[in-house]
Amino acid sequence: MNVAIILAGGVGSRVGADRPKQFIEILGKPILAYTVEKFNSHPEIDAIEIVCVKSHIDYLKDMVRQYDLDKVRWITEGGSTFQGSVMNGVNYLKDKLDDDDIVLVHFGASPFVEPELISDAVKVCAEKGNAISTTDFLLLSGWKDEDGKSSSKYINRETVACMNSPHAFQFKFVCDLYEEGIRTGVINEVEPHTTTMMYALNKPIYFSKGSQTNIKITTKEDLDLFEGYVLMKQKRASENNGKG
Repeated sequence: MNVAIILAGGVGSRVGADRPKQFIEILGKPILAYTVEKFNSHPEIDAIEIVCVKSHIDYLKDMVRQYDLDKVRWITEGGSTFQGSVMNGVNYLKDKLDDDDIVLVHFGASPFVEPELISDAVKVCAEKGNAISTTDFLLLSGWKDEDGKSSSKYINRETVACMNSPHAFQFKFVCDLYEEGIRTGVINEVEPHTTTMMYALNKPIYFSKGSQTNIKITTKEDLDLFEGYVLMKQKRASENNGKG
């Protein structure tokens, strides 16, 4: 079974809205609904769990019903960090999934994800045990000097991998990973992300297909960008229907 774990536990303060950013409405519909729909309509996804900020769980339940998100089987409470929310989501599924099932962790505020990214994450994870959506780094970059306002050393962008969600894991792998992280204390020593803990525990990270357009909504400008994306998708769908 392939299960999407959608993280909707954050508050998104940088957007400056009166609600968590994943619940901001674009053209009358919450961003989270757009994101969940991508997984709900994907033929390789069997079920969905949403890890939600406590204050909006009732709102989320109404949203799931309103948009007929029929693959959503579980809702659980989010943590105080990305890592905490992933752990809550994984722990909630421990008596529900088999060791070789695949979970795909994805940000609720990342609605640009396309079907081919989900498919490739499942494919690579089935072969390697994990898969992180990854793209090449295309911009000229340098190391910051001590003043933080200048750079004197070039970074070879050919050596940089930019990682994004979805993150895919065989269920036993991710359960064992967090158990080891807690047992060794590593979980408290690294930046609160699954990938940084994998590095600290010397676990190889395998790349699956990524996209430069698969951004996580973080700022007000990102909201405008996503509205334009939705309008473009609607226009293309209307044109294709007209051709039929």
